[in-house]
Amino acid sequence: MADLARFSCFSLFTFFVVLTVKDIFFQSSISATNTKEIPVTKLGYKKAFEQYATILQQKYPEIIVEGDNFPPTVMRIHLAQILGVAKILLILCILGSIPIFNYLNQPEPSWWTWCVNNKVYSCMMIFFLCNALEGQLVSTGAFEISFNDVPVWSKLETGRIPQPSELFQIIDNHLQFQGRGVADASGVHRQ
Repeated sequence: MADLARFSCFSLFTFFVVLTVKDIFFQSSISATNTKEIPVTKLGYKKAFEQYATILQQKYPEIIVEGDNFPPTVMRIHLAQILGVAKILLILCILGSIPIFNYLNQPEPSWWTWCVNNKVYSCMMIFFLCNALEGQLVSTGAFEISFNDVPVWSKLETGRIPQPSELFQIIDNHLQFQGRGVADASGVHRQ
């Protein structure tokens, strides 16, 4: 019975380590598959981006839409990585019943005793809570829209995603402005 408990704890720990190492060192980058003219920077808004890209392609077939992740600050990335390493070390200490508070010459708190006595539950709880915190650290909440490298909408500044009618109006204004700029430069008016 003890061998089964040790094997299950080791298997659980290995699972947590593999997932954490994958998250820390092998972060996937979502890149655009097409070369685009309207970059829309997003993080956590993949479905909204896809809907807006579809709407824009239907209304403006000549415009190509690009999506990319808005990078979090370097400090937040490092904090998330430190939290990931601390998570693994804490899980390792729980699974190994390592008396870390004895090494610090501190009395063992009751929550630590509970964690050591309930290894599977506490390790899963630590793993998922730390993953949620790591996700919040690297989430920017950005949905930034540019037209010909000119920012036209920022969720970070406005606090919201634009309504399609607002976005259409912005793009129409930019297209009209570009049309006037071409007419002024060439002397030929194009509509």
